[in-house]
Amino acid sequence: MDTPDTAAPASTPAHRSRAGGLLLLALLLVAATAAGLLGWQQWRALQAQAQARDQQQRDALEARIDALRQGQRGQAQRLQQAEATNRVLRDELLGLGQRAAAIEDSVSKLADPDRHGAQALRLDQVELLLAIGQQRLQLDGDLDGARRALALAAPLLAAVDDPAWLNLKQTLAQERAALEALGSDPRTVADGLLDQLVAAIPLAPPASSAAAAAKAAPWYARVLDRIVHVQPTAGAGLRHSADRQAALAALQLEATLARAAIARRDAAGLQQAVVRIDGWLRRLLAGSPQLAQRQRLSAQLRAVALDPAMPLSGSTLAQLRAQRDG
Repeated sequence: MDTPDTAAPASTPAHRSRAGGLLLLALLLVAATAAGLLGWQQWRALQAQAQARDQQQRDALEARIDALRQGQRGQAQRLQQAEATNRVLRDELLGLGQRAAAIEDSVSKLADPDRHGAQALRLDQVELLLAIGQQRLQLDGDLDGARRALALAAPLLAAVDDPAWLNLKQTLAQERAALEALGSDPRTVADGLLDQLVAAIPLAPPASSAAAAAKAAPWYARVLDRIVHVQPTAGAGLRHSADRQAALAALQLEATLARAAIARRDAAGLQQAVVRIDGWLRRLLAGSPQLAQRQRLSAQLRAVALDPAMPLSGSTLAQLRAQRDG
């Protein structure tokens, strides 16, 4: 009966030691798990930092590559500009070489004793001036410019003492005399007549001689004049200021068309414009003593020859070229 009582206390410490071992093992497992989680988190943080550093390095490398590409493009553009500059300089050098060759050729021709140097130079200048005068006549009908060109050519031709050019001197004198005989430029004359024709048109209707006589008429005549108005038929419809302003505007428009015809030496266009101007003047100046004066100016303007005949124009230049070629 005593043996079971002594064995029971011995089994209790053994059971407790096994429970403590299991608890210690569980604690060790928990500690190992916590240490593993902490280590894994630190490893992830290190990996993230390493990736961030790698990304920064890649960004820096890409930025450097972009900078190198931009520098390469800039170098290529500068090389292209340098090539273009070299081409321009090459062309300029070629042009300078050609001009130098032309100058050398001209000097050699002037030094040729067969050309008589100074005389040939004077004849070249005379030909240039005659050509300028002829072109001004043909292109613009500039009589004054042609006269100045011939006046500059005359002393140069007079300085040529070779008797072979005596006929040319006489031809030049005849051509100058023919140009001087033409007088002023027809366009200048026509512009002056046109300005006088359309100048100072009054805005108010002119007082007629009938109205002036009515003031001196007896009282019964003045009473009847208030009932019956007598006015020129041509001025009908232009008694109000607005109507006269419109007519004056139309007159200025026709004057502008006439000036354009004068500038391009269009005789037909000038005639048509003057006819229309004369019609407006008859309406605006009906009953005025100025109408007769304006009609005389209109007749003078229609009689102006915008393109006068010049039979001797260019004769000196043609003779000079023919003689030099011969």
